Amino acid sequence: MSSERLIYLPLGGAGEIGMNCYVYGYGKPEKERLIVVDIGVAFPDMDSTPGVDLILPDISWLEERRDRIEAVFVTHAHEDHIGAVAHTYGRLEAPIFARAFTANHAKRKMAENGHPADAVTVLEAWPDQIDVGPFKVGFLPISHSIPESSGLVIDSPAGRVIHSGDFKLDRTPLVGEAWDPELWADVSKGGVKALVCDSTNVFSPHAGRSEVTVGPEIEKMMNAATGMVVATTFASNVARVKTLAEAGERAGRSIVLLGRAMKRMVEASVESGVLTEFPQVVAPEDARSIPRENLLLLVTGSQGERRAASAQLARGKYMGLEMKKGDTFLFSSKTIPGNERGVIQIMNAFSEMGVDIVDDNSGHYHVSGHANRPDLEEMHAVVKPQILVPMHGEHRHLREHTKIADASGLQGVLAVNGMMIDLTGNAPKVAEYVETGRTYLDGSVQIGALDGVVRDRIRMALNGHVVVTLIIDEHDEPLGDPWCETMGIAETGSSNAPLVEVLEADLSQFLGRADPKTMRDDEALEQALRRTVRNTAQNEIGKKPEVTVIISRLT
Repeated sequence: MSSERLIYLPLGGAGEIGMNCYVYGYGKPEKERLIVVDIGVAFPDMDSTPGVDLILPDISWLEERRDRIEAVFVTHAHEDHIGAVAHTYGRLEAPIFARAFTANHAKRKMAENGHPADAVTVLEAWPDQIDVGPFKVGFLPISHSIPESSGLVIDSPAGRVIHSGDFKLDRTPLVGEAWDPELWADVSKGGVKALVCDSTNVFSPHAGRSEVTVGPEIEKMMNAATGMVVATTFASNVARVKTLAEAGERAGRSIVLLGRAMKRMVEASVESGVLTEFPQVVAPEDARSIPRENLLLLVTGSQGERRAASAQLARGKYMGLEMKKGDTFLFSSKTIPGNERGVIQIMNAFSEMGVDIVDDNSGHYHVSGHANRPDLEEMHAVVKPQILVPMHGEHRHLREHTKIADASGLQGVLAVNGMMIDLTGNAPKVAEYVETGRTYLDGSVQIGALDGVVRDRIRMALNGHVVVTLIIDEHDEPLGDPWCETMGIAETGSSNAPLVEVLEADLSQFLGRADPKTMRDDEALEQALRRTVRNTAQNEIGKKPEVTVIISRLT
């Protein structure tokens, strides 16, 4: 019996939606040659990750084995799959492979981060394959809400694995490749060891709808609108952007693109040949002279992002354009769980202007980019894998998907981040557990989730901050009184005196009775001063702030 094994290890995206990062390996235990599928990001929020720019998967396990990594393959250009590729390249330095549209974005990201764009290689779609170590890998076209999405055919000495990527079963997607069950069946006919499969919409009971059903409804809405129409969707959903633009054109409206991501996605689609036709657009400055009822603005910010075009329009003008009473704002998108607050704030801001809000509660103006439960069952039936490994979903999604597999006679295995699965034998088994986590991109640096930076930021946000400064002379006596500076806390407490004065008085009292040993020991003195400030603040304002103590000694 061979001592080599085929392993699957999710480092992100299994047990959560976003931050996808999956590892496959083949070889002797702890000597496997590795390939990585996607390195994506998740997005922060002010409650749990204030000030953080992006959340990346912790790739420490990979970095320690960088000499064994053959390649990184990127299935498509959504940020939760491609967003961390450039941020992690310096730690892995593995060649990156993608199809043309995805590679266009990957190369730009590499250049923006000071890495060589030629580290990204463009591969053609199936039947082309590339040999990387013990693997032979090819991109298998599939429909999704962004062009050139692909599953991966991963051949190894232990059998064929199909990694679905994100997908929907759309036979008329308008942009990008259609779902081709004959192609997928042909690829699967020799036997598939494992299908590692998207689980996002496993709880949606009805078969997914095609992109082609959206256009007529949007056109009908635009024809009925009397003022300017503004529409937002994911900029990466090029098919939807095209649908919106063409519907606007047929309704007699001039098209304006607002937001860097919106312009960039259209440009990348044209450059890579994904879009061959797109309605003519007008510049924002030229749009000001066009009657409002003849305008359609396509804007970024469907998820309530503060700096996106939709949020800026909600706060006033953007690029010289503004919303007015009688205009219509269309959300041709689904709000990702966790983003509701930002989206509702924008809706209310527009409502106060007299703008009519149209969202997708009716189901007319948006279709999901992910396979619903019946579509997943169809994929299972086409591929007929020996093993089904759910991915891309929260734990409840993975568990439900595993139940579907078991009910249909497949061997389902629930694998969350850090759970290494041995796929070699006739039944999957847990090989080992790997420590996983998150890394934060905070400004221009990456910090660990356990480094304490974000924790301290949250504590300061919750409780405020006090800086205490004390000068001690060469005799270990205070030189004057200590003084305090506060930030983010009330100026006056229960005693009706300025809080700073109360804090300074209590600190002076403490110093007056402190013993010589404490006065000579900076660490003990700092702890005592911090404790005094926190106790006084608790009595005065009901808060225990974060305290920074600065002790300067004269020698």
